[in-house]
Amino acid sequence: MSGCCDNECSVDALHKSQRATLQIVLAINVLMFLVIVVAARYGDSAALLADSLDNLGDALTYGLSLYVVSRGAAAKARVALFKGGLILLAACAVAAQVIYRLFVPGTPVFEIMGAFSLLGLAANTLCMYLLWRHRHEDVNMNSVWECSRNDIAANLSVFVAAAAVWLTASGWPDLLVALGLVWLLMRSALRVITSAMVELRAAT
Repeated sequence: MSGCCDNECSVDALHKSQRATLQIVLAINVLMFLVIVVAARYGDSAALLADSLDNLGDALTYGLSLYVVSRGAAAKARVALFKGGLILLAACAVAAQVIYRLFVPGTPVFEIMGAFSLLGLAANTLCMYLLWRHRHEDVNMNSVWECSRNDIAANLSVFVAAAAVWLTASGWPDLLVALGLVWLLMRSALRVITSAMVELRAAT
């Protein structure tokens, strides 16, 4: 005799699958944050720093997502709202770095930017592949998917910035890409926050 009805077993299996995926992408993002933040400081790159902060925000997001996998819609919506706030905070941190660089200019090391943006791209492509099948399951996993998609765009942008720094021997491409990432992060934060508020109203 089955220990649960078909629907309960299906939900349990879904939660178990979500947890396993989130644990893997959490580990990847913690590792990539540690690696890329060191590279960003050594390479003096605002764009690469933005990329590392994105990984940190993602790691926090995945940790929170693990916490609410088996919880109700209201709890998932509240955590998604918090995730949106984290993404917005990361955008503000990058904007502050850009403003600092306007007053204290410098030319980043394009080799470091290029190499570590490609490393980040490989890691985030793997995360995106793992999260793909979960992206429409609920607001929790949808917000995680949103973070993953941002990562790919950020990595590609940093690689383009590295090539532009090499061509121009200037730090301006690095700052311009960092500003573009600020816009991307803010846009994503607003999308996640708006979606979470809709879900929260519906759940309560």
